[in-house]
Amino acid sequence: MLSAPRADLKPNTFDYENLPLVKATGFREYDARWLFGPEINLLGVQALGLGLGTYIHELGQKRIVVAHDFRSYSLSIKQALTIGLVAAGCEVIDIGLAVSPMAYFAQFDLDAPCVAMVTASHNENGWTGVKMGAQRPLTFGPDEMGRLKEIVLKGEWKQRPGGSVAHVAGVAERYIADVASRASLTRPLKVVAACGNGTAGAFAPEALRRMGVAVVVEMDCELDYTFPKYNPNPEDSVMLHAMAKAVREYDADVALGFDGDGDRCGVVDDEGEEIFADKIGLMLARDLSALHKDATFVVDVKSTGLFATDEVLKANGASTVYWKTGHSYIKRKTAELGALAGFEKSGHFFFNPPIGRGYDDGLVAAAAILSMLDRNPGKKLSDLKKALPVAFTSLTMSPHCADEEKYGVVEDVVREYTEFANGGGTILGRKITDLVTVNGVRVALEDGSWVLVRASSNKPELVVVVESTQSEDDMRRLFREEVKPRLARRSQVGAYNQEI
Repeated sequence: MLSAPRADLKPNTFDYENLPLVKATGFREYDARWLFGPEINLLGVQALGLGLGTYIHELGQKRIVVAHDFRSYSLSIKQALTIGLVAAGCEVIDIGLAVSPMAYFAQFDLDAPCVAMVTASHNENGWTGVKMGAQRPLTFGPDEMGRLKEIVLKGEWKQRPGGSVAHVAGVAERYIADVASRASLTRPLKVVAACGNGTAGAFAPEALRRMGVAVVVEMDCELDYTFPKYNPNPEDSVMLHAMAKAVREYDADVALGFDGDGDRCGVVDDEGEEIFADKIGLMLARDLSALHKDATFVVDVKSTGLFATDEVLKANGASTVYWKTGHSYIKRKTAELGALAGFEKSGHFFFNPPIGRGYDDGLVAAAAILSMLDRNPGKKLSDLKKALPVAFTSLTMSPHCADEEKYGVVEDVVREYTEFANGGGTILGRKITDLVTVNGVRVALEDGSWVLVRASSNKPELVVVVESTQSEDDMRRLFREEVKPRLARRSQVGAYNQEI
């Protein structure tokens, strides 16, 4: 029987090989992520499996799909997790190498209520983690993660007889067929499929061909867990710039970029211009609301303010709800409201029936984007983008801030902005008209511009986004003259991953 995990074991020591190591901060708001080695070891992953198996039994379940992404250590981590799940009496269904949405698909395909996908998503090499759920198509949120954390760290798991593991083949083929069925293109399109050498490279090109894409240009689709060119994150400028270069080189209609576990989709248009996912979401909302009158859409607080003011959405009777950033939050809210779709600026797209099953899937998003182009045969993607109202939105910027400190820093920033707004403070000469504090603080200004500061849910970072209705230069000023100096006064805030 494993002992309760420790948080202070050092690699290459006797105890490290004999005791479970689990750092408490790895339990995030809606999934779990650790640096493999210094923050969790294989025995710690086994303890996680025991805890997860115990928890899903508490929920009245025992049948669970497991899968892993393409990193050098992911298979070993999945096997350790499986040992724990089996010891907890679970029926484990192992579908092998997969993207996260394939694991979610398998819950429906194999009639399994629970899922545990071993992936660090777009995090850099060295990270590992697990995305979990026990009520398809939803994944765990803070309440579930809090209970799981309690069971694991206190060693409150229960071993049960009857555990088993079965390796099931054929899910990948059925998944590809399923996502391909969601688009049937009549318009000849040339599409760049950018996968950053991540797991999506094994599935995305074939799925796009089956959707009817005339020419698929494969870009970094060979699986290579060293990520030799760039991290597979379609929200990062390096990947987006590589996609833009490929569009120009191959004269493509669009580039679609998929993250490390295939649940997100980034877009570059036919002119080689990067379109942030919230603007793609607005384009999709316009298109879909014409087909589905009075539709509801859910968007995260990082997304453009144009959803609230767009005249096309208003004319189609559509409504928009802004909600907390995070795939689990938006997925849950989209299901709760019966919304047609949910959009996150990071590139997570959630489509309820008849478009999807409610979970985030980069290939289902790709099908929706390509179907939108197919329904507009006389227009390029750049034309649809230019038809949107003008707003200048920044990249997502992430200054380092330790997991143990980031929430306290954000609470302090929320308090400071609240006092500033109540005292009649202005930002670059503009009055503050609203503060949205469901997830950090989004400070809205009288001209529709806004700034956002929140804590990252899955890394030791803060998240900063700004949007200007005036100009790109004004957008930069909002960051450089307002947000950056305000955060710089806090010693806990470190260097940014990228800046504007």
